[in-house]
Amino acid sequence: MKSTVLKIFFLAGTLPMMTSPVHAYDLPTVNLGLTSFLDGGLPAGPGWYGQIYFQDYDANKLSDQQGKTLPLPKTDLHYQVEVAQISYLSQLRVGDHASFGMNALVPFISKMKVNDGLNQAALKSSQGFSDILIGPFIQFDPIMGANGPKFVHRIEFQVNLPTGHYDQNKDINPSNHAVSFNPYWAATYWLTPQWTASTRIHYLYNFKNTKPTYAFGDAGDIQAGQAIHANFATDYAITNQLRVGINGYWLHQITDTKLNGNDLKGRREKVWALGPGFMYSFSQQNHVLANAYFEHGAENRPEGNRLQMRYVHHF
Repeated sequence: MKSTVLKIFFLAGTLPMMTSPVHAYDLPTVNLGLTSFLDGGLPAGPGWYGQIYFQDYDANKLSDQQGKTLPLPKTDLHYQVEVAQISYLSQLRVGDHASFGMNALVPFISKMKVNDGLNQAALKSSQGFSDILIGPFIQFDPIMGANGPKFVHRIEFQVNLPTGHYDQNKDINPSNHAVSFNPYWAATYWLTPQWTASTRIHYLYNFKNTKPTYAFGDAGDIQAGQAIHANFATDYAITNQLRVGINGYWLHQITDTKLNGNDLKGRREKVWALGPGFMYSFSQQNHVLANAYFEHGAENRPEGNRLQMRYVHHF
């Protein structure tokens, strides 16, 4: 989840931080696959938007820095996440070509199961509310062409706040117990009136967690490394209501995690994913999206399959 919309929309995702006594999964909650089609703008102009998400993630591989499976009898991870998001696009203008808005998201981990095959599990997990994600954004007006919109984009200055459940005696927690700054740029381009391409590119900076899990002994603090991650998608309008396409995401950690200020080598995370998706618009105010992702190339993190469902409503 540690990973939304539309008809032009946005979001910030959710995925639990993992720090294991046998390995390192350090990065906090980020948006991996929660946003996809028509991500660069809002579907119905100014006002309030509500979104509900459901995500199911299943992995049978916990990988090391070479991408190999960890040496455990089993490496099974399965979780389910529900997310509530509220967004507001105001009529307050920013210059001549943009408007100001705010976005807030609260994830809840309803199921978290990890099986390492040991009689007394080395990997311990917990469930509950995850960290609140909040941020102001600037939504730019669409650039119009002769047959409709050609390009629309948005910038958000998202912050992850450590408000969720955290237990120092657990390896997998809903909360990261640290503030993260995760701004992004999202954009949609219309190749034709029916065919679009969208992306959302994030930069992630993590502040210190001053209560590391038991896996780090009596360490005073741990600071996850910086990362770049992105969602990408392309879709085609089969009808005025139905869009189908391909969606994916990519994550790359670019600096080392630090323990008590010292670099921890060999813990940088990588993964990418690709899969199919669709979007159905009941009206300009109501939309449903479904996206599937199949992960590849994971290093220092799980590798599995992700199913994402999302409902978007403009009040």
